[in-house]
Amino acid sequence: MSQPTAEEHAALGEEPTELKRVMGPKLLLLFIVGDILGTGIYALTGKVAGQVGGAAWAPFVVAFAIALITAFSYLELVTKYPRAAGAALYTHKAFGVHLLTFMVCYTVMCSGITSASTASRAFASNLAVGFGLDADNATLVITVALVFMGVVAAVNLRGVGESVKANIFLTLVELSGLLLVIMIGFYAAFAGQVDFSRTIVFEDPNDKGAFFAVTAATALAFFAMVGFEDSVNMAEETHDPVRNFPKMMIAGIGITGVIYVLVSLFAVAIVPVGILAESETPLVTVVETAAPGIPAGDILPFISMFAVANSALINMLMASRLLYGMAKQNVLPGVLGRVGARRQTPWVAILVTTAISFGLIYFVSRDPDNDVVAALGDTTALLLLGVFAIVNVCVLVLRRDPIDRRHFVAPTVLPIVGAIACAFFVGPWTGRDPLTYTIAGWLLGIGLVLWVLTWLTNRIVGQRENTDVEALNEREGGVN
Repeated sequence: MSQPTAEEHAALGEEPTELKRVMGPKLLLLFIVGDILGTGIYALTGKVAGQVGGAAWAPFVVAFAIALITAFSYLELVTKYPRAAGAALYTHKAFGVHLLTFMVCYTVMCSGITSASTASRAFASNLAVGFGLDADNATLVITVALVFMGVVAAVNLRGVGESVKANIFLTLVELSGLLLVIMIGFYAAFAGQVDFSRTIVFEDPNDKGAFFAVTAATALAFFAMVGFEDSVNMAEETHDPVRNFPKMMIAGIGITGVIYVLVSLFAVAIVPVGILAESETPLVTVVETAAPGIPAGDILPFISMFAVANSALINMLMASRLLYGMAKQNVLPGVLGRVGARRQTPWVAILVTTAISFGLIYFVSRDPDNDVVAALGDTTALLLLGVFAIVNVCVLVLRRDPIDRRHFVAPTVLPIVGAIACAFFVGPWTGRDPLTYTIAGWLLGIGLVLWVLTWLTNRIVGQRENTDVEALNEREGGVN
């Protein structure tokens, strides 16, 4: 069979690339599902229930709707510009403002670090439960979380080549834990051990009012729905992205949305909200309560550990490579772009991103009153909601840049609604913990300082190079 011509590749949205196109629709679907599943639902179900009571499913439904709307914007942009650069590429094409492009890229990187830091705390809590240790011992949990991030850094430094088969395996393991909770939920329902009347009881423990309690819980629940945006970076390795991305991304978000709603429904129907909200390992608590006589409760902590460990590794890989990429493009100090001669990994970027994660874990954990998992998870959601608001605007701006081939087109109303909704959930009126804004503010402040330092360095280097060229021209002119 003859290979497709360059024109046929272009018609499919397959622009020339050095990367190998290995992902068909099924593998793309598994990648998207695996990227969304992970730390959020395993660690934050109880925290969401603590915000709204038994109606914990409602924030997940709202978060699902916002994610789906924003996914339509990503689909238009990834099929229009099928390159592995994501939100930073769309921002650059839409506005062409160097600072804005840098801050979007940097924010995505920071979201990866905060997500990995959240995973480290969830890993530590599940490890303590799995091995029968004291999960309430703050020093133990912090120590395990820091050691875990050190191990992630060591693996990252060594170099990780994840094949598509490995991704399938990891996704199935993550999915198995959630399906286990759902199956045990049905078992408990048939055994008469659930109280679904709790699922329609709204509670407002913080006296925020129903609307703001739901918005605060939705802002937190949104952390469980992020991940779909990472798949756009696989555009250059996907066959026929114009056709495959829309179907698979919508299907992936739909599958995970249904799983999350079922898990949250069974969780609050099986375990009283107060107990669920206080648990660092809420799904383990659900399984142990519903089926105390079977060993599923002993298995789930280890499945949870595996799921969040995978999330942490993927996020730290992404964060370090983004930092490295920005350095190579001269938008960050060049030292961050150094690569080890032996392992060929961006070792400086890895060490810097790991140091930031250490700082986050320690800074947030030093106050015993802070809910570390909720604060770091909410910071991840806050940062990405800001990026999503910009991406939704980019869709409308880039409508003035038509291209001469087919691509997905989102209904115009969706990016408008998406931009407004995402911007709304960024605001302080959601009632989220002020600590979240403190963490995000410090991270973005560091980014702004890095940009200014890089701009000054590039300006000085550029002036020196111009001076050297002028001096060389004068010497050559004198000789002649």
